[in-house]
Amino acid sequence: MTVTVFIDGAVGTTGLEIRERLESRRDITLVTLDEARRKDEAARREAINDADYVVLCLPDDAAREAVAMIANDRTRTVDASTAHRVADRWTYGFAELEPEQAGRIAGARFVSNPGCYPTGFLALVRPLVRAGLLGADALLSVNATSGYSGGGKAMIAEFEGGETSTAYRPYALGLSHKHAPEMRRHAGLTHAPIFQPAVARAYRGMVVQVPLHLAQLTRRATLTDVAEVLASAYDGNRVVRFAHEATTMVRIEDDANTDRMTLRVTGNEASGQALLIATLDNLGKGAAGAAVQNLNIMAGLDPVAGLTL
Repeated sequence: MTVTVFIDGAVGTTGLEIRERLESRRDITLVTLDEARRKDEAARREAINDADYVVLCLPDDAAREAVAMIANDRTRTVDASTAHRVADRWTYGFAELEPEQAGRIAGARFVSNPGCYPTGFLALVRPLVRAGLLGADALLSVNATSGYSGGGKAMIAEFEGGETSTAYRPYALGLSHKHAPEMRRHAGLTHAPIFQPAVARAYRGMVVQVPLHLAQLTRRATLTDVAEVLASAYDGNRVVRFAHEATTMVRIEDDANTDRMTLRVTGNEASGQALLIATLDNLGKGAAGAAVQNLNIMAGLDPVAGLTL
């Protein structure tokens, strides 16, 4: 079986990464527009409606406009923007979020690709909430650092063109980042976490950390108990893995250049403090890898086809 796929926004950072994962596959035919036509609305509308699947790699408003161009009941969509991540009638495209989530994605017509930071946060927190170990009313914070490619072409140019010499830069200091509602909703929390993102002088890679007092848990539990919940949630999963071995160092590059994600639980039993850590590639499982995984699931193909694990 061969399916046709149109990437709207194929020249952007995420679009190029998705195309790279798809262009050599025999089970997918890419619908492409040349440079002269890629911004032509009529040409885009035709490509969108001719394709079996459309992947949107566009700013939020442009993604909404592209969805409105669909004039049939056949074309299915993966949106990599933030436009539809908490929208009604859209299925959240994090296949590992719930035991039944991949099945929901398989049957969905409209799938919203998760954000890179929420992917790490949700992978760590959602299993604990689902298991009842962490209450829905928990007050959490998440500290996360991404490679600068997460900011797209403008930030890449800033870091590589000499506009900035910084090694590490926190941002969204007003605590109103657009990822926070996505984290709250899909984790099943009453309150959004305090989200503290930063960018580092590394092209790609990501570290997401959720500090946790064991006293916050709904019952007396140890670091091992927390680890067992996460390990069980992802047992046998080919994309998300739990690292059982102890470590004294985690690097932003640990899962760079892959489409996988690695989870860890560290901490201090004596002080009753835990640190939940996820590493992933902001362009891999955090963006393009997740989009391709969703596309595979929707099309009934091997979920990890085209991915680097």
